Parts: sequence; structure tokens; C-alpha cells
Amino acid sequence: MPTAQPFRIDIPQEKLDAIMARVKAYDWFPAPANEEGFAYGMSTPVMKDIQRYWIAGYDWRKSEEILNKYPSYKVEIDGQMIHFVHVVGEAGGRRPLLITHGWPGSVFEFWEAIAPLAFPSRYGGKAEDAFDLIIPSLPGYGFSGRPKSPIGPRGTAALWDTLMRDILKYDTYLAQGGDWGSMVTSWLGFNHGTVDGKGGCRVIHLNMVGFRPTPATPQTEAEGEWLAASQGAMQREGAYLMQQMTKPQTLAMALMDSPVGTAAWIIEKFNGWSDLSDGGLLDTYSKDQLLTNVMIYLVNDAMATSVWFYNGFAQEGGNALPEGVRCETPTAFANFPGEPVYKPAPRSWFERAYNLTRWTDLPRGGHFAAMEEPELYVEEIRAWGNSVTEPEG
Repeated sequence: MPTAQPFRIDIPQEKLDAIMARVKAYDWFPAPANEEGFAYGMSTPVMKDIQRYWIAGYDWRKSEEILNKYPSYKVEIDGQMIHFVHVVGEAGGRRPLLITHGWPGSVFEFWEAIAPLAFPSRYGGKAEDAFDLIIPSLPGYGFSGRPKSPIGPRGTAALWDTLMRDILKYDTYLAQGGDWGSMVTSWLGFNHGTVDGKGGCRVIHLNMVGFRPTPATPQTEAEGEWLAASQGAMQREGAYLMQQMTKPQTLAMALMDSPVGTAAWIIEKFNGWSDLSDGGLLDTYSKDQLLTNVMIYLVNDAMATSVWFYNGFAQEGGNALPEGVRCETPTAFANFPGEPVYKPAPRSWFERAYNLTRWTDLPRGGHFAAMEEPELYVEEIRAWGNSVTEPEG
């Protein structure tokens, strides 16, 4: 089995110069005369403001320093190069927690949560609250290698289990995720869960619905209302998903040569999927946060292979479980109520797909929970971790 090698981010200056040349040369076109906010997709005034800051104020080298704050590694698993952040804090090998991001996010989503989870005594917690943190970049995303063909969450879960058990030598572990991370984490629970308390993923925590039961028909009025609302939300907001799932390469050809286009495609989702009840996009995120996440895609030429993941999901068969079967690994769910599009199903729906042992309603926060509300996210993960029984021995 290969050994993980330390990795430090240091993007060649010529790569950065080539990106910035295209940012500066972007040829703006007319916006609709009646454009208001994000009514037509990405807001033209907001994107122009971000472009100006990108050119005059943003410093990738400072972002590199931030991203190199925590130890990173690379390792090849089954022919796929995987990048991951591995922080051994006060846990000292105890309570390994595998956290998986989604699209259009990255490992950077969790940056403000890492230190409080790994070193809780420095942030109002107790040393015994600590986790070892393992945060990988999905295949084809960020600093992971590009797969030869689309891979989805089920295949990724198998890679993650190998990473945890064979590479890092954690016999058992906890797993958490939202967006695609919720699907990867669900498959970890379903295919790689512990047997008789030994080996594999012991418990999972989600902040977005993953599996759906079969048959996926409502059995209560609340389920029917949720399903209708979800279908309506996808009718309004799901065009990106169908494009990325069915014709990813067409989209990739359009975006790979346009850093501004890539930024617009990504940042529009941060606006549409976040809890903006206390302000707008730039009240919730700084321009540096948004651009660092975008640049992680650009400096690695990862936009094309990131959208392949949707096609990989379809090739793997989607998220429906066999009839009468559920994920029996104990499952916790955190409901961040400001999630505008992927609102959670009622508990009864979850319970047909998961062995649901914990449900928490948070006061605020949306799709990018760890980035939007890092303190609430940390508090919830700590509480969940402390509710989980430690394995014997």
C-alpha cells in the first residue's frame, strides 16, 4: 500500500499570470436593461465588482499561505491521486473524522472550523472534544488528480475507506458531509460501515439529504408537501444539475477558457444556496473567500473534471436504495434552515432511508454551513461527536 507524501501548494507564477491576463481581458457584454439582483443568474454589477477586486486587491499568494496552514498530503489509491488535509490535534489519533465537501465547494469550506474541531481547548471547548480531521479533495477537484473517466460518490466512498483504513491506519472512523459530501458519506455508511463494531465507518453526520427511499412516494401529507416543494425548487434552480449530469463536457469547454465565466458559474450558486437572511452575498462571504474557492478550481484546471462528478453519479445509478433497504449505520442530520434549494425532507422520509439517531434544528445557516456559520457547525459536530459511544478496546 502506498505511503502518503507531504504536499505544499506553490502554484507557478506563469499559471497565475495566465489566469489574471484572461480576467483582465474579459470582454463584458450588455446586461438586460431590467436586471435586478440575481434575477437572470449571476448579477452583472456584483461580478464586475468582484472582477475589479480580483485584479486590484486579491492576492493568491496570501491565500496559499492560508491554505498551507494545515498539513496536506497526496497519495495514489487505485490509480487515482488524492489530496487530503490531515490535522492531528488534541485527539492524538482518537476520534478520526472524515469530512467531505461538494460542488462548487472545496476543502477551503471547512477552514474556519478546523482549528476549533482539532484544538477545542483553545476555543472554549475541552480537549476530549477533539477530533483528528481528514478532509480530502474529491477526485477531479482541487489538488486531487484528474480521473480518467467520470467517478461518482459511490466510487469515491470506496477510495475514502481505503484512505482511512489502509493508508492512515484508522480501523474505525466518523464521517460528515454536505452536498456531494452527503452522498459520499451516505455510501460510506451503507457500503463501508462497521460490522459488529469493528472496522470501517461507525457513524455518519449529514447536512443535506443523500439517499432517497424506494419507493420515493410520499406517505404523509408533510412528505407530499416537501416533495412538491423540492420538485418546484429543482424546476427553478436545477438546470445546472441536468447540464452537468448529462452534457458535462459541453459546459467544460465553455468554462475552461474563462476564469470570469467559471467564477460566475460558481459564485452564483453561493448566492442562491446560502442563507442570506441577514444580508446579501458579500455580507455573508468576503471577496477573498469567494475568490480563493474559485481559484482552487482555476489553478488546478479542475472545472471540467469537477462537473464530471455529476455524470459519474448518474452512471453509478443515482441515490435510490433498493426497496425496503436503508443505511443502517447510525446517522445524524443537521438542519440548517436557511438552505434555499435543497431543503431537508421530513424525518419520516429520512427514517425510511437511514437509521436516524439524531436530528438537530439549527437557528440559521444554509448549504455551505461550515463556511457560512463555522461556530454553529463546530458546536453541532462537537455535540454529535460527544453523543457517539466510543468503541471498546
